[in-house]
Amino acid sequence: MKNIIIGTACVMIIGTLVATLFYERSSEKTIPELNVNLPEEFNKQGLESPQSKPIQGIYEEDSIGYSLQNEQLQITFNKGSDWIKVPLEKAKLFEGEYNGNEQELIENSYVLTQNRISFLYVDATSPEGNSIKLINSLDQGKTWENTIVTEQYPPIRFRKVEFINDSFGYVIISGDRTMSQEWTTVFLTRDGGKRWIETTHSNVTRLIYDGGFVDENTGFLSFGILNPEVPELYLTQNGGNSWSKSTIAIPEQYHKIFVMAEVPFKEEDHLAVFINQGPQGDYKGGKVKGKFISNDNGITWEFSMEVLPNETTY
Repeated sequence: MKNIIIGTACVMIIGTLVATLFYERSSEKTIPELNVNLPEEFNKQGLESPQSKPIQGIYEEDSIGYSLQNEQLQITFNKGSDWIKVPLEKAKLFEGEYNGNEQELIENSYVLTQNRISFLYVDATSPEGNSIKLINSLDQGKTWENTIVTEQYPPIRFRKVEFINDSFGYVIISGDRTMSQEWTTVFLTRDGGKRWIETTHSNVTRLIYDGGFVDENTGFLSFGILNPEVPELYLTQNGGNSWSKSTIAIPEQYHKIFVMAEVPFKEEDHLAVFINQGPQGDYKGGKVKGKFISNDNGITWEFSMEVLPNETTY
């Protein structure tokens, strides 16, 4: 009996030694050893190494463009070979009553050229409420500067920013819309966007269609986007200190056809403007526009000719 007990104990001891040796050898195969070709951060999580997706750009010119991919605004000056991140949250570009499709920047809400980058945005975290701001770079994204256009503004619908030279620029925004009425405000800068001054209000509360300046003193606001019957174009010739309504002589055959004025532009020794048919136009397919000429810097306008869409570049 004693011999049986001793024999059994020896077998158990030998079995324990064998099991211990087997465990120590098998434990030498660690998880990193099994995933030796994966980056460390993915090995720890048991993930596979991802394939980076190429950035798809939206191009303004042959080489200059932007991207909103991966919820990040980025710009390029060499057709996407290099991308520069803009230090701005994407959501701030689309704040307001009108948000666009958020797949592309809202038309006219930015400037993207070799010499200037500017993006108009809404800072809803401002202590005063919705603060309208502009982020600028004059060195192709190496440095950035944020400037305040206005400390407080209602949720915006229309927005536009443009610089006509290195120092003079304008911002036009509208907000506080109720049915077919809203408040439109024009801001000007004469120091390249560092400081913005609000101009006198036009006292027009119809919905704005478009607006802009042809020089530092002469600017226009075009109103009426809901069922327009006649163009409603307002003019300033003193840098926004006062506004008056332009007189547009619409020929009888074009009455209720040419109804929405676009932004006037300089042409030779006069000003010109295209007046389109609005969203419901059906004259010759709805695309034909009327070209009007002013020889008194925008006070009065006379019909010149019909133009096709491909003839309206200037």
